[in-house]
Amino acid sequence: MAARNLKQRIGAGEQVIGANVGMTHTEDQLKKVVESGKFDFLWVDGQHSAFSEDQLVAFCDRADTLDADVMFRIKHTYHSYLVGNLLDLGPAGIEVPQVETESTVDEAVNFFYYPQKGMRSWGGGARRKVGEVGGDRLQYAAWWNDYGVLMIQLESIPSVTGARRLAKAGVDCLSFGPNDLMYSIEAHPHHPFRNVDDCVRHVVEQLAGSDTRVCFRNHPASMRQKYVDMGVTVFLESPDL
Repeated sequence: MAARNLKQRIGAGEQVIGANVGMTHTEDQLKKVVESGKFDFLWVDGQHSAFSEDQLVAFCDRADTLDADVMFRIKHTYHSYLVGNLLDLGPAGIEVPQVETESTVDEAVNFFYYPQKGMRSWGGGARRKVGEVGGDRLQYAAWWNDYGVLMIQLESIPSVTGARRLAKAGVDCLSFGPNDLMYSIEAHPHHPFRNVDDCVRHVVEQLAGSDTRVCFRNHPASMRQKYVDMGVTVFLESPDL
C-alpha cells in the first residue's frame, strides 16, 4: 500500500513538521532542508513577504524537483476567493490568515476543492503533480481533493472561542498566529484566556472528535514537546540553513 500523503498523515493525527523557508531560497538550500529528514513539508509566506506569481511558480518548481509539498500563506483574509488561482501556481496547500468568520472558511473551502466538493476552476499547467497525475479532469480533481492541505489561521480571541465552528469539513488544520493573537488577548483584559497557551489548550479541546488538527509555530524546535503534550500534531519550525 502506498504511503500516506501529507493530508492523510495530518488527518490521522501523525506528528508532521513544516520548514519555514523563504521564497528566494535556492534549490541547494531547499535540498539541504528536505534531505535533513527533519521536515515533512515546506512553508512559505505571502502575507508579510514580497512575492510575485512568477516567483511562486519558480519556488514551487524548485520544491517539485525535491518532491516537497509547499504550504503557502496568502496575502490577506479577504483574498480567500483567490485560493484556487494561487493553487494553480504550484502549492500543495494554503494557509488563510486572520480568519474569524464562517463565511471566510466557506469561501476558502469552495475555492480550494474541485467539484463536487468545492467550486475550484479547472486549469493550470503549474499545478502540483499535474504532469504525474495526468490531465484528465475528473482524475486530477479526485486526486487533488484527497491531497491538498487547507489551514485556517486563528489570530484573535473571537476566532479561538469560535474554533469549533471554523473547523468545517475540508479544513485540515486550525493554525495559530501567536503574535497577532497576543494583541487580541491584550485587548480583552478580562477574558479568561490570558496567554497563547490557554488558547491552544481550548482549541485542542474544542476539536476533540473532529477531523481538524491543530498547527502551532513553535520556534525553536526545542519547544515542540510542550505543545505535543497539549495535543498539537502539526508544527512549523525554522531550519538551520
